[in-house]
Amino acid sequence: MAGLKTKESNKSVDEYLDAIENEAKREDSKVLAALIEKTTGEKPKIWGDSMVGFGKYQYHRKGSKEELEWFQVGFAARKTRLTLYLSCDLSKYDDLISNLGKCKHGKGCLHINKLKDVDIDVLTQLIEKAKNDPCY
Repeated sequence: MAGLKTKESNKSVDEYLDAIENEAKREDSKVLAALIEKTTGEKPKIWGDSMVGFGKYQYHRKGSKEELEWFQVGFAARKTRLTLYLSCDLSKYDDLISNLGKCKHGKGCLHINKLKDVDIDVLTQLIEKAKNDPCY
């Protein structure tokens, strides 16, 4: 498989956020975008058609020498939840995850229904971990 299909684009972040149909998810997405920008110091960019990414880094896909580019922290407003993409191994931060609130998670993803379901201070700490202690 050569390259990634999802790449940074010149699409408008504001237009993407404004086009989110569900009002609560749209407002949560705007708050989340501002929080990530403040925490990382990076400007948001649209990646692909539906991801808002902050910062970027180069990495090699497992088993490949091809250098790929991806964002350090990002999110997407999915139909049923907000999905955050963090460039750190969340299993290293079980203490934070256990204090985050109502969410599901994988190795580098957090799935949140609503921002009010989670502790914003803990979420901010996880975003900082992704920015300052990446696993790539």
